[in-house]
Amino acid sequence: QVRLVESGGGLVQSGDSLRLSCAASGRSFSSGDMVWFRQASGPGHEFVAAINMGTGDTNYTDSVKGRFFISRDSAKNMVFLQMNNLKPEDTAVYLCGAGLRPGIYAYWGQGTQVTVSS
Repeated sequence: QVRLVESGGGLVQSGDSLRLSCAASGRSFSSGDMVWFRQASGPGHEFVAAINMGTGDTNYTDSVKGRFFISRDSAKNMVFLQMNNLKPEDTAVYLCGAGLRPGIYAYWGQGTQVTVSS
């Protein structure tokens, strides 16, 4: 059974930093992609960042470029999201996803709450 577990969320002030972690178990994603999405109040998820676990290639949504940095430890089947200069609009539940085919994330964690106060 594949399981993704996120950690590292919390309540911070505007301008602070947080580092989210996502640990995958049950299968290796060393040749696949892992991704962070977020869900603020209301329907729908927003793409935040993705990384190819093999090549290390990354992709970000424009609103976090230069502030958020995704990284991986393929040997440990983990992905991280370093979030700097956090803003109130970054407040959301951050979810980790994983998949073996580009753009298809078949596995998801439960999410970790990030709240940024102004």
